[in-house]
Amino acid sequence: MLLGCIADDSGGGTDLAAMLVAQGMCTVQMLGLPQGPVPPADAVVISLRSRTAPATLAVRDSLQACDALLAGGAQQILFHYAASFNSTDSGNIGPVADALLRRLQAGFAIACPAFPSLGSSVFQGHLFLGSSLLNESGMECHPATPMPDANLPRVLARQTDGAVGLLPFAMVEQGAVAIRAACAQLAERGRRYAIADAVTDAHLLAISEACAAHALVTGGSGLAMGLPENFRRQGLLPDRADADALPPPRGAMAVISGSCARATLAQIGLARGHLPTLELDLLATPDASALCAQAAAWMEGRLSEDRPVVIATSAGAERVAALRTRLGVEASDALFRDTVGGVAELLVERGVGRLAVAGGETADEVTRRLGIRSLRVGAQIDPGVPWSFAEPCGLHMALKPGPAGTRDFFLKAFE
Repeated sequence: MLLGCIADDSGGGTDLAAMLVAQGMCTVQMLGLPQGPVPPADAVVISLRSRTAPATLAVRDSLQACDALLAGGAQQILFHYAASFNSTDSGNIGPVADALLRRLQAGFAIACPAFPSLGSSVFQGHLFLGSSLLNESGMECHPATPMPDANLPRVLARQTDGAVGLLPFAMVEQGAVAIRAACAQLAERGRRYAIADAVTDAHLLAISEACAAHALVTGGSGLAMGLPENFRRQGLLPDRADADALPPPRGAMAVISGSCARATLAQIGLARGHLPTLELDLLATPDASALCAQAAAWMEGRLSEDRPVVIATSAGAERVAALRTRLGVEASDALFRDTVGGVAELLVERGVGRLAVAGGETADEVTRRLGIRSLRVGAQIDPGVPWSFAEPCGLHMALKPGPAGTRDFFLKAFE
């Protein structure tokens, strides 16, 4: 292993793994902490659920992940977080990064969530999503990690006892050599972190090159565009034409959707006119066993290697709110998990070998129920959404975050 990655959620981990594969690194994504040695690969991404966990748990799990990656031979650690820098004043970006720096016996790290070509950029330390400042983008109203401040040096400084500096646009524009020298100067002045401006993808490549010798790099998936090339310059990573190669797909095709994101609802709407589609109504039938029985009966005669079927529990915000009001949050969440997990088991038992899953929480439950701990990552369908292969059970999977994918995603994914 060359690059070891710790992602603070599974959706971000999938996005990161897809980027590394696109840059020619054979990559394995692990879902949760490894139970044994990490699999062999150029890069391993350990996806945790640490973004909204208590800081002490996020630090504990991240350090365990780091130890597993170092034991596997990782020469550099990348701590991945969202392009919107999702966190609170108490963490978890700062506490986790602090702990990783101590474990790696390092004193300085870059922090750059930007990915300009996908709409996230940093200028003079301020994070923009599209043309809006972070605190005017809607993220200021996020239910779990509201972001009312776009000034990243200020945000990060509230989460760490280390000093935070800035690599401003004028410095980043000069390229990798200048960035490397500026990092050294900031470290000498006692800065623990430097927020790096990036308004073009070329800036990300320069920042990545400047970080070649850093034990720890922190940021979003955009930084992964440049990190593999550092290993090639050292002669450690061969040019690979087959980094995205997976075993040949077999078996019937299906989609499970639990996401209520607008993008996913539009994808289901288009699928209705082209694919066999079953929409399970959790509000009308709040019984997971009955819903799974309904799905089992509907599957008969519909599963095929020629075209996918779609089974969805997705619903609009009003119906989700009504379900939570009726059952309570814990009971409605348990109903959702038992339904999507049960449907996944039914599909695999009936010969599905290619499965697309829409929604982060849906993916977490489906992979847990199927006992999937790691995925070898293949080619992308849409940006950040690759096909992957679960080797123990021989299942091809595409784990799609709710907002991701074009409207025809469920159609083109299986082409």
